[in-house]
Amino acid sequence: MGRIIAIANQKGGVGKTTTAINLSASLAEKGRKVLAIDMDPQGNMSSGLGLDKNSIDGTIYDMIIGEADVEEVIHKNTIENLDILPSNVDLSAVEIEMIDVENKEFVVKNSIQKIRDNYDYVIIDCPPSLSLLTVNAMTTADSVLVPIQCEYYALEGLSQLIHTVELVKDRLNPILEIEGVVFTMYDARTNLSLQVVENVKDNLEQNIYKTIIPRNIRLAEAPSFGTPINQYDPRSAGAESYMRLAEEVISRES
Repeated sequence: MGRIIAIANQKGGVGKTTTAINLSASLAEKGRKVLAIDMDPQGNMSSGLGLDKNSIDGTIYDMIIGEADVEEVIHKNTIENLDILPSNVDLSAVEIEMIDVENKEFVVKNSIQKIRDNYDYVIIDCPPSLSLLTVNAMTTADSVLVPIQCEYYALEGLSQLIHTVELVKDRLNPILEIEGVVFTMYDARTNLSLQVVENVKDNLEQNIYKTIIPRNIRLAEAPSFGTPINQYDPRSAGAESYMRLAEEVISRES
């Protein structure tokens, strides 16, 4: 049965989508069969993995509103071992369309359950807000991985996210756990990055990944070419870091 990990942080600009893209691609490179699910209406995970989000035929929106079955909107082997369930701006209308839907928190879960056994990992990129889409991602997932930027306000909003995870676990998905926290945009030249890491470690009773993702120009460039970092520049510090993160995630297979 595939392990489903939601990548979530309602604070924007923390490397959430970058982590979703590059963790998915790194797991695929390590021979795992991966489904990347884009649940952000911005569609950046989709375009970062090489799909044209503006002209794409079949997205998660079509699946959620019942116009297509999950198998019809999965784009197969966009990268070797990596399938994508894409999104685009259409998804922003879904909350209004689901107002009268029964059990609307489980719409995505009900579809993904049909195909999760086809994959080793399902990685969900959540929107940067605590919305119905995020709740759907959390009811579908086994765990939540939280990227935290190494900056002064790193912990701001994190307690709210942890509270949301606990609420979802209490009321909707009893198996949901916090997978862990991964530090992103680490700048070894500044004392601030080091202080943030130490502060979070001291104040957060959560698992923290050993791998820290550095600030890296090549990592920032890769999405504009529609390729993950392990294809764009496999020798860069960013690519090596995400491969190490993938190894850590794999090491927790039970």
